Amino acid sequence: MELIKETIEFVKEKLEGTESGHDWFHIERVWKLSLKIQEKEGGDKLIIELAALLHDVADPKFHNGDETVAAKIVNEFLSSQDLDPEIIKKVIFIIENMSFKNRNDAPKDLPLELKIVQDADRLDAIGAIGIARTFNFGGYKNNLMYHPDIEPKLNQSKEEYKRSNGTTINHFYEKLLLLKDLLNTDTAKDIAEHRHQFMLQFLDEFYKEWNVNL
Repeated sequence: MELIKETIEFVKEKLEGTESGHDWFHIERVWKLSLKIQEKEGGDKLIIELAALLHDVADPKFHNGDETVAAKIVNEFLSSQDLDPEIIKKVIFIIENMSFKNRNDAPKDLPLELKIVQDADRLDAIGAIGIARTFNFGGYKNNLMYHPDIEPKLNQSKEEYKRSNGTTINHFYEKLLLLKDLLNTDTAKDIAEHRHQFMLQFLDEFYKEWNVNL
């Protein structure tokens, strides 16, 4: 489909040089996972594909926390493609309401399309890829990898989460290990089981090596 091809090229251009945990390859994985989930769960495929491809085109983390930038960019791009305004509205709604930090502010009755893209994005944050991404981002922010005297901060507010500069290991407890139970679809939950267990095994091995308990 020409629109999807145009969107892919647009996203690749926008994300050129981006931190590698939020680059085109992250987008591609979320897009493919979204399609895998959509095959079993249903939903509007076009809206799912567009939201998956555009969901991180302006991540607030890299825009001084501004959560309005993405909607403006997405609206401008999709409008230039002569897309139905109602479809544009639905895509932007997904992008604005799918993030982990906004989970307590999102509407209660979420559309299936949002649930699918959200699940795909959360799946990419766990397992082997999730481990690699979180250490990559921790290094990008120059955060400590681990400190035995710094406890995880659980049940953070949105503002606390945004300001957090805790250790990378603590991020597992503050977010990654919580994601399995926040998934929406049965398909995503099935995929998450192995990835979640892999993270637990990693943490167990990490602590053994840290404490020189080989």
